[in-house]
Amino acid sequence: MLSKLDKDIRMTEQPLLKVERLRKYFPVRRGFFQRTKAWVKAVDGVDFTLPRGQTLGLVGESGCGKSTVARLTLRLLCPDEGSIFYEGVDTVPLSEKELKPLRTQIQIIFQDPFGSLNPRMTIGQTVEEGLRVRGVQDRAERKQRAGMLLQMAGLSPEVADRYPHEFSGGQRQRVGIARALSVEPSLIVCDEPVSALDVSIQAQILNLLKTLQHNLGLSYLFISHDLNVVGYMSDWIAVMYLGKIMEYAPADSLFDHPLHPYTNALFEAAPRPGERQKLKPLAGDVPSPIDPPPGCRFQGRCPLAERQCRDSEIELREISPRHFVRCVKL
Repeated sequence: MLSKLDKDIRMTEQPLLKVERLRKYFPVRRGFFQRTKAWVKAVDGVDFTLPRGQTLGLVGESGCGKSTVARLTLRLLCPDEGSIFYEGVDTVPLSEKELKPLRTQIQIIFQDPFGSLNPRMTIGQTVEEGLRVRGVQDRAERKQRAGMLLQMAGLSPEVADRYPHEFSGGQRQRVGIARALSVEPSLIVCDEPVSALDVSIQAQILNLLKTLQHNLGLSYLFISHDLNVVGYMSDWIAVMYLGKIMEYAPADSLFDHPLHPYTNALFEAAPRPGERQKLKPLAGDVPSPIDPPPGCRFQGRCPLAERQCRDSEIELREISPRHFVRCVKL
């Protein structure tokens, strides 16, 4: 594993991924002519940096915009505003033709391990598809390399002739991992890759991802609503709420000293294994992303909220070294 010194050195290098002022609004259409009546502010000014060989965990409640950030990063969606720098190149202005070489460098592991696989293709055909994209034309070589990829993902090469419905959820997710690795990416977006799996299987998949990262030098953008999972996987954590990042810090710093009231509320609401506790769910409901409140997005549920929290936009600022918080009370 990387030492703390190695990680500090990598922070001084050009980051693999850098996102600045990212915004994505979706139109709400009504009426016979489907005119746009409002906009859903799914992602509203997101900034983060992902160093090479490290993991950035993106955590928050359902509907906060995590998966939209993932799809924007992959350029499956086009942002309305902002920049996405990969290897120092802004991918936002690039055409589909210019993006094609990038598609092999950034891959995704989906949340649903069954829905993400073609039920009419064998496991071998699914993995070989990426090898074909990489220019491996010889059929025997593709089959051999597909077997090696399946082994790396913890499956026997002999399963290559079987279909997705013959596997368990954990095995299907391993196939998804092998498929992502087939094009030799540098960055893998993990969109809640273990949320649909049993707890014991989750641990196996997480350990597999960490082993692959160590052996192949991969970087992960890891998206989850589970703080324990994110804490185990991540070097950096960004806490997201209603389209904005509320707190952004090294994982150890955020777990040892969570600062934002929303981050603290997430920790209080998270169950701790082997411990009897009275959970403290957040009071109130998440505001509508169509008409978010002015000022701080969390003001309606925050015990520290005052008038200044409602007056103007709150900026993300550095409270301590490399620890950023969007709150005027800190």
